[in-house]
Amino acid sequence: MLSPAILSSSTRDDLDLGRHGIDNSGTVYYQLPPAAWIELALSRGEGTLAANGALVVSTGAHTGRAPKDRYIIAEPLSHNDIRWGPINRPMEPALFEHLLHRVLAYFQGRDLFVCDGSACADPELAMPVRVIADKAWHALFAQSLLRRGSPATEDVSSDGLTILCASGMHAAPVLDGTHSGTFIVLHLSRGVVLIGGTEYAGEIKKAVFSFLNYLLPLRGVFTMHCAANLGPSGDTALFFGLSGTGKTTLSADPQRRLIGDDEHGWSDTGIFNIEGGCYAKTIRLSCDGEPQIWNALRFGSVLENVVLDPHTRQPDYDDDRFTENTRAAYPLSHIDGAEPSGRGDPPRTILFLTCDAFGVLPPLSRLTPEQAMYHFLSGYTAKVAGTERGVRDPEATFSTCFAAPFLPLPPSRYAELLTERSRRHGSQVWLVNTGWIGGPFGRGQRIPLTHTRAMVRAILAGALDNVAFTPEPYFGLLTPEHCPDMPSELLRPHEYCTDRGAYESRTRHLAELFQANFETYHAPDVAEAVRQAGPRIGSG
Repeated sequence: MLSPAILSSSTRDDLDLGRHGIDNSGTVYYQLPPAAWIELALSRGEGTLAANGALVVSTGAHTGRAPKDRYIIAEPLSHNDIRWGPINRPMEPALFEHLLHRVLAYFQGRDLFVCDGSACADPELAMPVRVIADKAWHALFAQSLLRRGSPATEDVSSDGLTILCASGMHAAPVLDGTHSGTFIVLHLSRGVVLIGGTEYAGEIKKAVFSFLNYLLPLRGVFTMHCAANLGPSGDTALFFGLSGTGKTTLSADPQRRLIGDDEHGWSDTGIFNIEGGCYAKTIRLSCDGEPQIWNALRFGSVLENVVLDPHTRQPDYDDDRFTENTRAAYPLSHIDGAEPSGRGDPPRTILFLTCDAFGVLPPLSRLTPEQAMYHFLSGYTAKVAGTERGVRDPEATFSTCFAAPFLPLPPSRYAELLTERSRRHGSQVWLVNTGWIGGPFGRGQRIPLTHTRAMVRAILAGALDNVAFTPEPYFGLLTPEHCPDMPSELLRPHEYCTDRGAYESRTRHLAELFQANFETYHAPDVAEAVRQAGPRIGSG
């Protein structure tokens, strides 16, 4: 076991846990190197080592986010800005104080694990983030996902963000006003997040993102749930999409430099990564299909809920006995050729990734500005099994801006920023379906990754610049007549389907879902031209 003497007196002074209300804790382990965090986790029985050197942990009952247990404090400074509802559930300040007191009492006498890092690669926007956890591996996770070092310029918030992660503590719903024993509570004006009753580390990551999705747009910065990479000539591409649609996989391209795989900002000076690491899904991961991610999973990485061979300790990425939402966390430096600055110029190409479980949408479409706004506000995809608790099979869902669970502000705020930025810089927006073709989930086949990669590379290389596009008849989406290394018949699912009647029935049903969802957006928030950019068929 590491000695508490690893904390020097100057380090203890810098740590100053008293300002967080923490007193009389056990041993405090602070800002350790990855090897030391791993040693602690192993000695405490928090995980085991895989043959590739990664730390393998179990997150217990929670193998995904718990969206019904997320709250925002309803306090005067932020109250009028928040879009309150089933995603942003209000909690009264008095209940927050009560729950904070209980978290601090839980920390008393326990060993604590503290990681200091920052968010936002743009030095003008960099913000300090501190994670105080009751598990060593959560500190390793935070260190992998945050950017290293302290911000060099004035912070966007005087004290930054502090996350108190009490994974072993459970709320008492009757006393604490929570939905269950699990809680993720954001106090936006104080820059404090409380997490308890769950060991799923993704809650730490998304707490930072949610906080910045409130703070940065108020300063005119567009925050985005997307991946980003750079081409050999320095051209930037963005990949929007929910978990499981392919952001991490498609952005990790050996021919391009990865800026980041999930969370970015778009300021007046360009694109910047919010994070310092990646949090990739690993289900059915293969060396041939995703070599960059495969090679990144080594000592210093964390594998969540991945099954190991009991004799060889080799990870079995095909085994979903615990969850389909198996995950890997690793620093960006583990990706060969990653962009060290975490920054890029304004994007030339923007891709919306969707996983269509109905087998209706074309694999590739070029969007008009009005269609881009429509599909950004719609955020259609399918929830992938395991990403949220209780989801077993893919389900059609609409997640506005491809990020609804993490957006405190009204969607129109983010959509306006997308429109303004893309028009200013001439960004072309594309819709890429990474879901099913030739039939719905269960009858058709998922579009092969090789085909999707071929389409994305054709877009980025400009190979479609002189190709003719024709609108498909139902959604009005412009589809190319051909694409290099892609079977042309797959580009037009309305012609490829074997049962035209069944296809049209599914298409009508999906169109009605789009239209019903879009009814939540009212004028003047959405222009009539945008409303008319949706599907052309419906119940009538």
